[in-house]
Amino acid sequence: MTTGVRRRMGVDERRQQLIGVALELFSHRSPDDVSIDEIAAAAGISRPLVYHYFPGKQSLYEAALRRAADELAGRFQEPPEGPLGARLLRVMGRFFDFVDDHGPGFSALMRGGPAVSAGGACSRDAMSTTNAMIDEVRQAAYEQILAHLGIAEPPARLQLVVRSWVSLAESTALIWLDGRRIPRAELELQLVHDFAALCAVSAAYDDEMAGILLRILGDEPAEGPFGDLVGRLVSLAPSLDRVPAQRLR
Repeated sequence: MTTGVRRRMGVDERRQQLIGVALELFSHRSPDDVSIDEIAAAAGISRPLVYHYFPGKQSLYEAALRRAADELAGRFQEPPEGPLGARLLRVMGRFFDFVDDHGPGFSALMRGGPAVSAGGACSRDAMSTTNAMIDEVRQAAYEQILAHLGIAEPPARLQLVVRSWVSLAESTALIWLDGRRIPRAELELQLVHDFAALCAVSAAYDDEMAGILLRILGDEPAEGPFGDLVGRLVSLAPSLDRVPAQRLR
């Protein structure tokens, strides 16, 4: 039998509750459209009490972004076991789980989010804080991919490939959120294929990258994501034969 008496929360516990409530609201609507009153109501406390724990909406927004950024960065972590293609596909699945669950919040995080002062002017410090969190997510993803590759000191071309791929995954997710017109599973697989394609193009220009690519493909099963890409490309070969040679130059 419940008594209806609310348990009093400690300061840190209440702050964490408010961050969770705010992140949930920001996940479904643009942070600009969520008011302090709504956050207070969802947390079951008064508006003044919200301000007791956070000086304003911007500070609460930044705390929610910090939690989202930490969670998103964690989606790229994967045990270094098994073929790389399968690992990257699992990473993309978790990445898109986050994107799917936190659409508006993900967009706000990756696009810099609303950073507005009490007077309504853009806060340079707030924008700097948000951009720093975005950079942390990108750096964490970059380091995790290198860990998957088992390369502690990547050559310049590999650095370019991995950073380009992380940016591609981010932009693909943002575009996908605008209507979700392409099946999510197809995009997850396509992004894994994109990684292999970026490596292959770089390998065509650099012997060191060629060695890295051959090592990656040597561990891949025929039924894996990279094997699937090879099969798709081979199926295009007859069509390419019908293209006039001058159009391929």
